[in-house]
Amino acid sequence: MKIDKSARIFVAGHRGMVGSAIWRELQRQGYAHLIGKSRSELDLCDTVSVQEFFEKERPQFVFVAAAKVGGIRANDTQPANFLHENLQIQSNVIHSAHLFGVTKLLFLGSSCIYPKLAPQPMKEEYLLSGPLEPTNQWYAVAKIAGIKLCEAYRRQHGCNFISVMPTNLYGPKDNYDLETSHVLPALIRKLHEAKTADSSKVICWGSGTPRRELLYADDLARACLFLLNEYDEERFINVGFGSDLTIRELAEIVQRVVGFCGELVWDVSKPDGSPRKLMDSSRIFALGWRPEVDLEAGIRLAYQDFLNGPWARENKQKIQKPAQMA
Repeated sequence: MKIDKSARIFVAGHRGMVGSAIWRELQRQGYAHLIGKSRSELDLCDTVSVQEFFEKERPQFVFVAAAKVGGIRANDTQPANFLHENLQIQSNVIHSAHLFGVTKLLFLGSSCIYPKLAPQPMKEEYLLSGPLEPTNQWYAVAKIAGIKLCEAYRRQHGCNFISVMPTNLYGPKDNYDLETSHVLPALIRKLHEAKTADSSKVICWGSGTPRRELLYADDLARACLFLLNEYDEERFINVGFGSDLTIRELAEIVQRVVGFCGELVWDVSKPDGSPRKLMDSSRIFALGWRPEVDLEAGIRLAYQDFLNGPWARENKQKIQKPAQMA
C-alpha cells in the first residue's frame, strides 16, 4: 500500500523522540497533512477525548508512538504507572482507529517484550516463550498487549493494523533525566556533567558486561514509513541495527565523544537488566531496508542535541563544545 502525499496522518506522540523523528521523516518525504497533538491538547488516556478527536480529524493513517517510557529505575519504582498508562494510551488509539475507519495503523512496541533469556539474536517467534526481565516487565506486558490488540482487530474486524518492534533507541529529544532515562542518554549526561565539573571519575550502573543494540531514532522513522508503505502482515516485525556491543564499550564511546578524561567506575551493586538484547532484523533487511547512521556518528548527533536542549541550558555557563573528530 502506497500512501498518497495528501493523506491525513496522525502521529500520536509527535513531540517525543520517536514521534518527532517520524514527523521529520514525513515532512522530508513531502507528506502535507500531518496531525499532531500535545498532551495538553489531547490526553490519550481519556477515552472520550480520543474518540472525539478521531471523529473530528478523521486521520487515514496513524503512527502510535505515544507511550510512557523510562529506564530500569523508573520501571522498577513506577510499575503501576507504566502498565496502566500504556494500556490506556494504546487501547484508546487502536480502538478509535477501528471505530473511525483508519486505513492503516502502525503500533510501536519495544524489544523488552522478549523473554529475559531469549536466544540471541531475538526472532519474532520468541515472543511469550519465557519469563520477562523483572525490572521492566510492566512496560513489556503493556507492549505485548498492544501487539495482540492489533492482531485481534485484524482478525475480528479486518483492520490493517501492523506492529513494529524497535531495538533500543536514541537521538534528538531523548530523555536525559537520570531518574527515568535509558542507558545511553544517562551516560551522555553523566559524562558531560563530570567533564564540566572537572571530576576524576563517573559511577556507572552495573557491571558493564550486558550487551545492547542501539538504533538512531531517525533510522527507525525511515523504517516505519517504509513499513507503512510496504508491510501488511499480522505478525509484528523487528527493526534493529544488526549488531550490538557491551555497555562498557558504549560508555567508552560516549566518553570519547564527550571528551571526558576521567575514570569510569562500575557499581556492581546496581542491576544489569537483561544480559543481551540483540534483535534478529533479517525480515526487514530482506524487504530492502537498512539503517544509515552508525553508532559513533549517531552519538555525536545526540550529544549535540543534548548541548542544545533544556538539560544543558540549565548550566549554560558550563557547556563546552564536544570533542572534535580524530
